[in-house]
Amino acid sequence: MTLGYPFPVSGDDPIERFIQQFERAQRDEPFDATAVALATATASGHPSVRLVLLKGVDERGFAFYTNYGSRKARELDSNPCASLVAYWPTAKQQVRVEGRAERLSAEESDAYFASRPRGSQLAALASRQSAPLESRAALMSRYLKLQWQHGEDEIPRPDFWGGYRLVPERIEFWSDRAYRLHDRVAYVRDSESGEWRKTRLYP
Repeated sequence: MTLGYPFPVSGDDPIERFIQQFERAQRDEPFDATAVALATATASGHPSVRLVLLKGVDERGFAFYTNYGSRKARELDSNPCASLVAYWPTAKQQVRVEGRAERLSAEESDAYFASRPRGSQLAALASRQSAPLESRAALMSRYLKLQWQHGEDEIPRPDFWGGYRLVPERIEFWSDRAYRLHDRVAYVRDSESGEWRKTRLYP
């Protein structure tokens, strides 16, 4: 068994580093590597977590989409502090991101909605996400009715559906090593300069 080599602490940007690992995971992992766990909390601090699909990463942050009436959206609107974690078992890597969520612009949400498969667009219209549902049949009835109503017409993005961006304040990279001598490197953004401060952590 090899102990492995630690990854470098200096000379890299955490967003660039995440993108490189993310692209590798999408190529190598046997499952959908865009699935990440997103944790939110109510205004009073009660937490909840679920898997979402990460649909964009750049220097501004990490983007995902949802119904604005969903539980996650209601919690983000009342308490924007959130975190997400990506875990890729083939690479034995984990990334934790902490920050504040903000809604994407209407233009960004429109562009992503237009790129979705037509069936997914209709599903977004049909779902009153997180609201009580009397039966599966009721959901399918709503879906089929919308399918008939729209026919072959273009489906515009509903105003109750769109994206959020998690603007990172802290990003931590974890890499598995033998004997639990794991590598951990944390990047914390300076609130004034916007520069990242890097620190290696005990596993």
